[in-house]
Amino acid sequence: MKKQNYVAPTSLGLAGGVAARAARRRPNEGGHAAMDATASLDKRPKGAPPSNTAPYNCNSGGTWFKALRWGVDSLYLSYPGELTRDADLRLKELKQFAQSNAPDDVAKAQLPLAGHIFEVKEKGASLFPYILEDGAFRIQLSRPGHKAPMAYVKVSAKFLAHAGPVEAEKQLHALLSELGDLKESANISRIDLFVDFQTSVNMEGWDRHAWVTRASSINAYAVSGQFSGWSIGLGGNISARLYNKLLEIVTSGKEWIIPLWQKAGWEGSGLIWRQEFEIKREVLIQKQLSKLTEVMSNLNGLWDYATTEWLRLTLPNADDKTRSRWPIHPLWVFLSAVDWEGNGGPLAKRFCPSRSPNDDKLFQIAYSAILSYMAKHGFPATELYEGCEDFLANAYAFHEKKALQLGLPFEDFISEKLALKHRQYNTAVNDPEQEQQRQAKAVAEQAREYRKASGN
Repeated sequence: MKKQNYVAPTSLGLAGGVAARAARRRPNEGGHAAMDATASLDKRPKGAPPSNTAPYNCNSGGTWFKALRWGVDSLYLSYPGELTRDADLRLKELKQFAQSNAPDDVAKAQLPLAGHIFEVKEKGASLFPYILEDGAFRIQLSRPGHKAPMAYVKVSAKFLAHAGPVEAEKQLHALLSELGDLKESANISRIDLFVDFQTSVNMEGWDRHAWVTRASSINAYAVSGQFSGWSIGLGGNISARLYNKLLEIVTSGKEWIIPLWQKAGWEGSGLIWRQEFEIKREVLIQKQLSKLTEVMSNLNGLWDYATTEWLRLTLPNADDKTRSRWPIHPLWVFLSAVDWEGNGGPLAKRFCPSRSPNDDKLFQIAYSAILSYMAKHGFPATELYEGCEDFLANAYAFHEKKALQLGLPFEDFISEKLALKHRQYNTAVNDPEQEQQRQAKAVAEQAREYRKASGN
């Protein structure tokens, strides 16, 4: 059987790169290739001359490719330690507020902490009875005395796009230290690596047989007749998605990423695709990467394992039944060559931990409601101002009547609803007096403990 030679765009100097990365593979006890977790830039093949952009903006052999951003999209961390007794009592009280049938009590289920205003959820999770959430973190906390980690935390993609994983963890560590005694540095439970890019390649120009992978499931998707992407190995310890990111934003509402693409050179036209790998703790442990610091030092090795050993996109050869010899697809050459020790693109300069919708969305909702009201009641387009006034007057009357039915003054009714929105959006503390009392009590307790320790 004739052996197929590897073919890649030679002007990129990457053909030897993939071959050299493959040469780093070594068989483990199970006969599978294992990743060299200490792979570094110095060990990577020397292809194109060092540059901040090459090979991420290339046109070779009829295949055009431009990487816009790459980095960490999702990060899940756990912290061994124990919640303090005071924090436990405080969270228990706030959770009871959240479970109340009285809206004014529910609105008090907030925890101001280290510049954040967390919503305290009415329900917990297995082993973690307390859940706090804002736009930066979703924190699950265990009670004192349990064997579970003190905290299990999801760091939001939006915050990661502002601070980066290392700075985000630094802030999180300081925040959690106010709630308990942390025994160790952060363990990483899951990390999602991504590359956002543009290309001339047709993403449905191959079938599932072109994917050579250790995963058992390969699926293609479409939305309203438009091809949206591929998923490989969903639900496993490692999985991959290649999907139309612009199409996904329509439903996810993550418009905050668009300015970052524009800073990276996107001119507002053409599709943007994302290649993403979800890597769970089981895989990281196998690679002897349990701490966040270890993982961040070996992102090149993880990406190399994901794109050359666990999954490859190939050009199928019907004459060769040995799939491992099939040529690598040019798109995969570009993606597998991304250097994770380089700059993955600009970070967002500003970040607000609130979860409130942006004004554009609110304006669209209000505008639609007003126009619907005007159409129903026969207002012409020339009477927009009159239509808005009529809409607001009747909306006021409707809710005032609803407040009276509940036995509430209208101002109290509105205050109650607004406080619930403050809690939901993390925009304001609803009970500042109660928070001041808590802070004063904490200061007094610290002073008492100091006097006791000093013998005064």
